[in-house]
Amino acid sequence: MNETTQLPYFRAAFYCRERRSIPVVRKFARKALVEWECEQRADDVLLCVTELATNALRHGVPPGRGFKLHIYLERVESIIRVEMHDSGDGEVRRVDGLPGADDEGGRGLLLVAALADKWGVAERNPGKIVWCEFSIV
Repeated sequence: MNETTQLPYFRAAFYCRERRSIPVVRKFARKALVEWECEQRADDVLLCVTELATNALRHGVPPGRGFKLHIYLERVESIIRVEMHDSGDGEVRRVDGLPGADDEGGRGLLLVAALADKWGVAERNPGKIVWCEFSIV
C-alpha cells in the first residue's frame, strides 16, 4: 500500500498487483467499517470488496500497475459505496446467468450482484471503476 487518504467517511488506498494485496484490501475495508460503527452489512461489503479486488487483480490491472479502493459512507442516505479503480482496458462482463459447474471462475460479479443493492461500471481514463452500494437502514 503506497498511499492512504482518510477523511471522516471516506477511505482510499492503493495496492500493488500481487495476490497478497487481497487480504490487505479486505482488512483496510473492515477497519473503515468498524471505525464508522457501520457493521450491519459488513460481511456482504467485505465479500464484495474481496471479489472486486480479485477481479481487478486478475483482469483489470496491467503488469507493473496497481489498483485503488475507495470506500465511502453516506450517512444522510445511509449507503456504503465501494469503488475499485483499475487502469486496465478490459471490459466488465455483465452477469447474464450462472457459470457452468466445471467453470473455475465467473462467480465474483454474480456474488456482487446478489449481495449489493446496486452495482455498475464507470469509465476512468485509463481504465474503469467497478462499484457497488449497500443500504444500511
